[in-house]
Amino acid sequence: MIESLSKAARAAGLVLAHASRAQKDDAIEAIAIALLDRQDEILAANVEDILRSRAEGISESLIDRLTLNPSRIAGIAGGARKIKALPDPVGVIKRERTLENGLHFKQVTVPFGVVGMVYEARPNVTVDAAVILLKSGNCALLRGSSSAAQSNEILVSIMRGAVSSVGLPADVIQLVSSANRSSVTELLHARGLVDLVIPRGSAALIRTVVDEAKVPTIETGAGVCHVYVDKDGDLAKALPILINAKCQRPSVCNAAETLLVHEDISEKFLPVALEALDSEKVLIHADSQSLAIAQKLGIDATLAQEDNWSTEYGVLEINVRVVDDVDQAAAHIRKYGTNHTEAIISENPETIERFINQMDAAAIMINASTRFTDGEEMGFGAEIGISNQKTHARGPMGLEEMTTTTWIVTGTGQIRG
Repeated sequence: MIESLSKAARAAGLVLAHASRAQKDDAIEAIAIALLDRQDEILAANVEDILRSRAEGISESLIDRLTLNPSRIAGIAGGARKIKALPDPVGVIKRERTLENGLHFKQVTVPFGVVGMVYEARPNVTVDAAVILLKSGNCALLRGSSSAAQSNEILVSIMRGAVSSVGLPADVIQLVSSANRSSVTELLHARGLVDLVIPRGSAALIRTVVDEAKVPTIETGAGVCHVYVDKDGDLAKALPILINAKCQRPSVCNAAETLLVHEDISEKFLPVALEALDSEKVLIHADSQSLAIAQKLGIDATLAQEDNWSTEYGVLEINVRVVDDVDQAAAHIRKYGTNHTEAIISENPETIERFINQMDAAAIMINASTRFTDGEEMGFGAEIGISNQKTHARGPMGLEEMTTTTWIVTGTGQIRG
């Protein structure tokens, strides 16, 4: 199956490679219009997925990721239009020079070619990935999870129709069947047919893809994110940042999983923070010092165990710990974090700089919520995933990260001696 899909993608890619920015933008606009015009069909398919997934016992956090509604569809279409408005990432000159021998060197951005996506229960990724890959000149092989099968099928059908309506081949966007796991294995082993695979989903999915792939991968990572409230933090800022980071959408990878509080302000800040978390129905796992404060307040917290500190909950649960200083906070994050997003709340520039220098993270937030590690929030229109790796792509991956480069060398007959 992957062989036939990839060959069709290669053929479509030859056309896409010569498409102008205007042609690609027209295709994206057609996708946005079609998504809005056919939202009733999308929502009907999505309801089927939700009902089937609930019957199969899928967690509510995954149900939240799976669910579409008119507002989310409008957001997806809006994200596509933001991508349309961005500059074309293909053909950008990264470096250019002429040597003494007269040779002219130029490094230019080009698409990867055929890119496979393996992801879970998030139909918005189907559109985000397809549009980002289209704009960056890549052909998309989209392998979503079976839980979103009906949603993905209608979304891909709509996008293929929209693309072909403006004269580009429909096969620049293709859906890989989620009927059985063999399609994932086949995609991961398609070296020479598929140029790149990007996993997006649970830590288990990402690890499976990275471990099994024979195709190059860009690893998106789990998000065990922290909010550290320093002794010099503005507590009026700290509380809404904490609640937003944990509660605004707990199922996503940039939601906070651990609160760290400087000991000097723990007696002042923790009662307020714990009560606010409890009022949001957040289950609290606390160290002994934080637990004692929670118990005094009558909050039903539990003593945190070792595995709690490294858990990405994806639901309304959080860990709370009191630390001696910024160094201990940083040491905790280095031990248990996933190099995703870390936040510090402080008004002390020296402490902030010390925190930054000790972090190894894709994103660091200073007096801001971890929820801002997001392609749309950072001006990318949307994202294809958030990478924790140290490759060319780190953090939210947008258009630029979906290109590689080629060197164009122009001479006048030079030969190497």
